[in-house]
Amino acid sequence: MKIVVIGGTGLIGSQVVALVCDGGHEAVAASPSTGVDTLTGQGLAAALEGADVVVDVSNSPSFDTEPALEFFTRSAQHLIDAEKKAGVRHHVTLSIVGVDQVPDYGYYRAKVAQEKAVRDGGVPYSIVRATQFFEFIAPVMDMSTVGDQVRMPSVRLRPIASADVASAVAEAAQAEPLNGVRDIGGPEIHGLDRLGEITLAAKPDGRTVVTDETAGLFAGMPDVLVGDDTVQVAATRYEDWLKRN
Repeated sequence: MKIVVIGGTGLIGSQVVALVCDGGHEAVAASPSTGVDTLTGQGLAAALEGADVVVDVSNSPSFDTEPALEFFTRSAQHLIDAEKKAGVRHHVTLSIVGVDQVPDYGYYRAKVAQEKAVRDGGVPYSIVRATQFFEFIAPVMDMSTVGDQVRMPSVRLRPIASADVASAVAEAAQAEPLNGVRDIGGPEIHGLDRLGEITLAAKPDGRTVVTDETAGLFAGMPDVLVGDDTVQVAATRYEDWLKRN
């Protein structure tokens, strides 16, 4: 099969490309750096020529509501239109566990709109929803640092290694369309503040974690980001991952 990976040069996409190639398929990494821009549609027709599957792991350059909504809805529509013309048989989108249960968070509303465009687009699809990546924890801590304190709420997360996410996405791309959603997450549930403590225990840098329910991106977030008992649990533990990275 020919599998085109939109966002194929990024953290998840580059790993999906490698896994798809290992599976014996032709993989095309498509991104603005390779001349493919889903927001404008530039380069899509050429990239999708002869494609069997399209994987969309691209991300909005902004977390603000309006720019994210424009990016995800316009990109999805351009992709679906191009896929129909190219005869693509399967569209795979990466999304977020609990995304449809956080209406007050603009970025999540934008992802819900993307999912709707995929569902309504007329191309057989699979939506893989993942929990927050391990790689996301350190940047969140940096954004939440005031002096030598990392101020973060205790909202529960079930973080997952990006390699495990890429594996699930690549598996979906090589399988038949679900025409539905698959949830994946890490093996452990921790409060975000506890994840900060685990990080600093493994890599101390003089900072300490202070629990502050009003601080940072996840302040006021409802307890929906860990998923339910349908979540497919990956094997990699955060503490083990920290030792290797």
